[in-house]
Amino acid sequence: MSGNIVNQTPFLRTSREYPEEISQLVREVSKSYLDIAGAVNSRTIGLFPVNRPAVTGDSWFLNNARQQTLRQIYQITSFASFNHNIQFSSLTTFSKITGIGFDGGNYYPLPFVFSNPASNVGIIVTPTQVVFSVGGAPPAIVSGFILLEWLSNV
Repeated sequence: MSGNIVNQTPFLRTSREYPEEISQLVREVSKSYLDIAGAVNSRTIGLFPVNRPAVTGDSWFLNNARQQTLRQIYQITSFASFNHNIQFSSLTTFSKITGIGFDGGNYYPLPFVFSNPASNVGIIVTPTQVVFSVGGAPPAIVSGFILLEWLSNV
């Protein structure tokens, strides 16, 4: 099983000795830069912008082709539908649809599933909007956010 691990390369050496001879030094510094760039570019990028997409750094290899994901968050104050402004023609699929709601005292994961089905809240992404599917007695949120991540052909 360990022979099938894909991500053995993003880990950098903790020490490196550089030669004194200039041509060998140039070669070693160039290799160091490639090692660092490869390791940095293989990490997830921790940017969560509001209403603007950001590259996540996550790579998905579907159908033998590498695709990156984009991430965007939307601030919410209710379960009213809102426009997401994502171009569906440039996305392959969503990889995350999630969020958090706050009612002034408690935090709720979104989608929210409770033992009382009337309190449940679902999230649906249509080609133009984020729509909430709510039961008859959902939490009355006052703030929160929705996080969308999708595979894109960027």
